[in-house]
Amino acid sequence: MNFELRCPISPDLGYIRDLVRVHGEHHGLNGEQLDGLVLAVNEAVTNVFDHGGQAGLITARGHDDGVIVEILDIGGRLTPEHLAAATVDATGSRGFGLWVIQRLCDEVTLEHNGSGSLLTLHFRGRSAAVIPLGHRAGRRRGAQDSRSARTA
Repeated sequence: MNFELRCPISPDLGYIRDLVRVHGEHHGLNGEQLDGLVLAVNEAVTNVFDHGGQAGLITARGHDDGVIVEILDIGGRLTPEHLAAATVDATGSRGFGLWVIQRLCDEVTLEHNGSGSLLTLHFRGRSAAVIPLGHRAGRRRGAQDSRSARTA
C-alpha cells in the first residue's frame, strides 16, 4: 500500500525525523540509505528555520524506485545559486546543510512556485554514498569538480 506523507514544518524535528523514517522504511529504504533520507530532510527543515520563512510543508511519496521528498519553504529565499555554492568549510561550524543534502540524495532540484521555494530530494533504493569531506557539492550524488578529484 502506497501512502503520501504530508506534514507541516514544525520545530519538533524529532517527530519529523520519525515520520520520515517510517515513510522511508515503508517504501523499502533501509540502513545507510534510510539514515541518509532522515538526515537530508532534517537538514532541509533546519534550513527553513535558520534561513527561510520558518514555515512550510513536507510531502513524501514512494515510487517503484525509492522515495521523493519535497520541502516547501514559504520564505522562498533558497536559490539555485545557494545549491551550486554549497561547500564544506572545515573552519566553520555551520553551512554544511546544503552540501550534505546534495551528497546524500541521488538528485536535488529546486524551483520557485507561488508558495515559496520547493526543494525536491530524490532517493533511489540503493546504498547511500559515503560523504568524503574533500569533495565539492554536486546536484547528483558522486558529482565532483576536477580540483576535488585531485585532493580526494
